[in-house]
Amino acid sequence: MTLQQLNYAIAVAEARSFNKASELLYISQPSLSASIQELEKELGFPVFFRSGRGVTLTPEGSDFLLHARLVNSQYQDLLDYLGKTKDRKKKFSVSTQHYSFADKAFVEMVKEYDTSRYEFAIMETKTKDVISDVATLKSEIGILYLSDFNRSALLKLIRSAGLTFHHLIDCEAYVYLWKGHPLAKKKSIRFEDLAPYPCLAFDQGDATSFYYAEEILSTEEYTRIIKTNDRATMLNLMVGLDGYTLCSGIICEELNGSDYAAVPFESDSVAQNSVMEIGFLTKDKVPLSDIGQNYIEKIREYLGIRDTRQET
Repeated sequence: MTLQQLNYAIAVAEARSFNKASELLYISQPSLSASIQELEKELGFPVFFRSGRGVTLTPEGSDFLLHARLVNSQYQDLLDYLGKTKDRKKKFSVSTQHYSFADKAFVEMVKEYDTSRYEFAIMETKTKDVISDVATLKSEIGILYLSDFNRSALLKLIRSAGLTFHHLIDCEAYVYLWKGHPLAKKKSIRFEDLAPYPCLAFDQGDATSFYYAEEILSTEEYTRIIKTNDRATMLNLMVGLDGYTLCSGIICEELNGSDYAAVPFESDSVAQNSVMEIGFLTKDKVPLSDIGQNYIEKIREYLGIRDTRQET
């Protein structure tokens, strides 16, 4: 097994395609396939499931890739220490549910670095992918929320993936809609008020579990629902269809614009206002980098949270 083979396996996993990975690695597809096959033969198990749609990791391959990333990262750190990779960009990546505060903190963090020397990435993605990305070290940090409804199920997944959930802030739920919506000027909104309007929900892909939903209620409880996977599209649908979504109420007007409002969600006999506990995921036994610590500090600053770790 060679470091080159580890790099090849990481590239294929990220590209989800031998063809795409070979282009990124500047080698032929047959050479890449032969190298991975040789690696799998040495390991004694297949790293990838192969199909006409591309490749996915096998369960054994997922575990292997985690260790491959760790070894590759440690090797690159050693090269940095020895001064062998002066031109290599340092990488930092975040995976998050759809939160504008996560984007805002990312913007403020990136401003402090020379982007010609760093490779930054932030991915607004599905709940399951947030967990998976941090588990495989594709991202150093994941941002998501827990509630009374999903806490037990998600914490089980988080712990089984070797991750830790760190609390940031508790939020009451708000109804997020555009300011021209018929309900926008109400002091609070009950679930029954929302019946004539479509709930806009972020699509969770093939995941059928209700626990992955970013909305505080089960999707079965909404009378009308429209799914999207893009925050900008969701904002357009709010205007075009008088849609709404239930969120934390933490809205960044600088990024989302000032055409939208967050109205307190009022509990009733049908739907109880569930507290949203927003936090971040890290990989167990993998300390945050200086950039990662800076990013979390930027989130704390934006949310107005004191870092209790610094208190005596």
